[in-house]
Amino acid sequence: MTEQSVTHRVWRVGADIDTDALAPGAYMKFGIDEIARHCLQRVRPEFAAGARPGDVLVAGPNFGIGSSREQAAAALVRLGIAAVVAPSFNGLYFRNAFNVGLLLLTCPQAETLQEGERIALDPAAGRIRRAAGQPAELHCDTVPAFLLEMVQAGGLLNLLKQRKTH
Repeated sequence: MTEQSVTHRVWRVGADIDTDALAPGAYMKFGIDEIARHCLQRVRPEFAAGARPGDVLVAGPNFGIGSSREQAAAALVRLGIAAVVAPSFNGLYFRNAFNVGLLLLTCPQAETLQEGERIALDPAAGRIRRAAGQPAELHCDTVPAFLLEMVQAGGLLNLLKQRKTH
């Protein structure tokens, strides 16, 4: 996954977004489609209905704190979110996200990105390029090739299935 001319629209949320905000407990008995419809409803009620495939969620520090529910990452995948960019992530959430095919970019300057801004991602190089007329690009942690391969495959299980058939 290298830098492309494709740009992504930014959605902003604050710090300490927990897994209950991403996958509300009241909907856990339902399937992932229903969970996704309620993703971030307590923080951004319009998010689930307004998110479009390829959008990027930008958060403050400590994204994904709380319980280890995998659905918190899977809901964003179901909504078509291309990536989450934040200064830091909960360790369990980080692993769950890549396991379900969600790209995470750890970027100390994430909070300088603005709502609605257009950005291009280059996770292999650790860069976020802003659209023309915006301040300089941002630097983030590079994403190792094996994690990018998981994202491109749609998650760990899909990657293992692909490898088994080759």
